[in-house]
Amino acid sequence: MTVKTINRPGSLDTGPPFRPNRAQEEPTSRSARPIPLPTVPPHGGDVYAAARSLGTPVADLLDFSANINPLGYPPCLRQAVFDSFDLIRHYPDPDCRELRQAIADYHGLSASEVLVGNGSTELIYLLARAWRPDRALVVAPAFSEYERALETAGLAVDFFVTSESDGFLLKDPPELGADDLIFLANPGNPGGGLLGPERLRPILETWDRDGAKVVLDEAFVDFREEASMKALVGRLPGLVVLRSFTKFFGMPGLRLGYLLAEAGLIRTLARDSQPWSVNVLAQVAGRVCLDDPDYIARTRAAVDRERKALAGALAGIDGIEVFPGAANYLLAKLTRTGWTAAELRRRMLRQGILIRDASNFRGLGETFFRVAVRSAEENRRLIESLSRCLSQG
Repeated sequence: MTVKTINRPGSLDTGPPFRPNRAQEEPTSRSARPIPLPTVPPHGGDVYAAARSLGTPVADLLDFSANINPLGYPPCLRQAVFDSFDLIRHYPDPDCRELRQAIADYHGLSASEVLVGNGSTELIYLLARAWRPDRALVVAPAFSEYERALETAGLAVDFFVTSESDGFLLKDPPELGADDLIFLANPGNPGGGLLGPERLRPILETWDRDGAKVVLDEAFVDFREEASMKALVGRLPGLVVLRSFTKFFGMPGLRLGYLLAEAGLIRTLARDSQPWSVNVLAQVAGRVCLDDPDYIARTRAAVDRERKALAGALAGIDGIEVFPGAANYLLAKLTRTGWTAAELRRRMLRQGILIRDASNFRGLGETFFRVAVRSAEENRRLIESLSRCLSQG
């Protein structure tokens, strides 16, 4: 794979391509012997490795490394899955017909413009395999699976690294040519910043006129649905919008995501996708989640309130700089000399709290970390632990 980094003014070039750490081996005995953690985990949410490293149950950890709805999954979901449990005797619908229609109704689109996958990550890999562009560009810092999917498909990857001074937002978009492919997340991850429709729409329209293909990852836009670009699906032939049930609906363990695109592209991608990749219970769960407007409204209100409170509390800790966020997580930076996110993570883990060391995101340095927005009480515990760690020097 060829890697080229296009730095913006004030941005960082973090060197070689992302390589995830190898999974830790299980202990040879049945004892709860601690197992060392990888230096920088490739993703947040690996509570299993963290618990093994401490020799403690997963339930004893408070996980701020994964950005999951603090309200949990919708209250009606458990019973719906239980009532549908006997469906596991049958193969799942390979075309997810009922779920695709529910998604289409929710977004005001046609079911022919929806493709469902076993998490949006499966669809990222599908897009890389199916499109195989001459040039692929990733707006960084970004979810590492974009790069891994392109690498797996044998594609050359360029990086357009946004600037810290711009809050890691795409201020000056790159020029794209015909058949170029670009991955862009909005809200950004891990940056958390949001490009409003008035700024993002002209960028997408320009890229489309130039013949480029665009994967717009809206995994976190459910928290700010008014900023979604789903209305452009079908109008811009080269636009794919990625969505996920994982974050907003609090069900990462079921693996469910989807993409929105013009019908012809959906047919092409469907031919290249794996059969039966979305299990029957996940298909039921997706339909139930979209049919709970009260839960959706409560989630948006709670996350907005708690994000603002958490941002203010983090900014009040000497030695931490917080970046504005629009979803259910916040990116922060340690400003004290000698402090690294890796060291902070180790100290926080000793207190039973897991944060995301963000130093392995391309374009970020060793002082960046990310925290999820959780409940008011859990956020209070985070702030107390962070303050205690930094006061110890």
